[in-house]
Amino acid sequence: MRDSAKTAALLRRAENEARYAIQLFGSDPDIMGRAARMLAPWRPEVLDLNCGCPVPKVVKTGAGSALMRDPGRFALVVESLVRASREALGGIPVTVKIRSGWDEGSINYREISRIAVEAGADLVAFHARTRAQGYGGKADWSLIADLVSRLRVPVIGSGDLYSAEDAERMLKETVCGGVMFARGAMGNPFIFSETKELLKGGSYRPTPIPERLATGFRQLGLLAADIGEEAACREMRKQFCAYTKGRSGEPGVPGAAALRNRLVHAVSIDEYRIILLAASRSGV
Repeated sequence: MRDSAKTAALLRRAENEARYAIQLFGSDPDIMGRAARMLAPWRPEVLDLNCGCPVPKVVKTGAGSALMRDPGRFALVVESLVRASREALGGIPVTVKIRSGWDEGSINYREISRIAVEAGADLVAFHARTRAQGYGGKADWSLIADLVSRLRVPVIGSGDLYSAEDAERMLKETVCGGVMFARGAMGNPFIFSETKELLKGGSYRPTPIPERLATGFRQLGLLAADIGEEAACREMRKQFCAYTKGRSGEPGVPGAAALRNRLVHAVSIDEYRIILLAASRSGV
């Protein structure tokens, strides 16, 4: 709505994106409807409402997790998005991502999900933490199972999914319609293909360390093309920390601590290249 170049950059669809969803956050039904209509040129296949973000700069506007504290307004926002989808976006599905509630004293995911479906939402993605938990503590998967038993639309589970095994376990324990990886995909984009392999064939091939590092370097290049080299190099420091760690019984990069110490100080693509090349030559 503010005609931000940064937002426009986020909306760009990659050539290999077979499915494309756009998520909006806000708390004003009229503005949200107008924003949804503006998305027509991007031809999204799903329109999602963010009611899960816990960060202060979002919730202080009444958006993100804060929208769950105002069920009446929440209903109007969902209805506005559904109407905009029908009138301007070809009737694409409208989905909602929620948390379990604001805090332990205000768990209201059942009410909010019911309202969402009554207002026309086609799917609910459920991060089973409260806003007060942020990203700490433990996600309560039993709440996901409870919601699955109550809704006539699919429920997507989220929270504490860091491996293919985690995804398989959530699907079995909650009978949810699918899983949503978040922090588990940071520095580990292989989690998607590994999970597919595990679910379809019962096992998967762990990604070799050289492939992990090469993928991280490729991500750096793609990110630099989007936001510029300097910003990309800063952003990729935390990503590479994740790329070098062990996971689910797989070993981490040998000498990972020293390697991460060098990577977090890299300021250019060439510097990253030199550090990673040296790591490869040392037997990584």
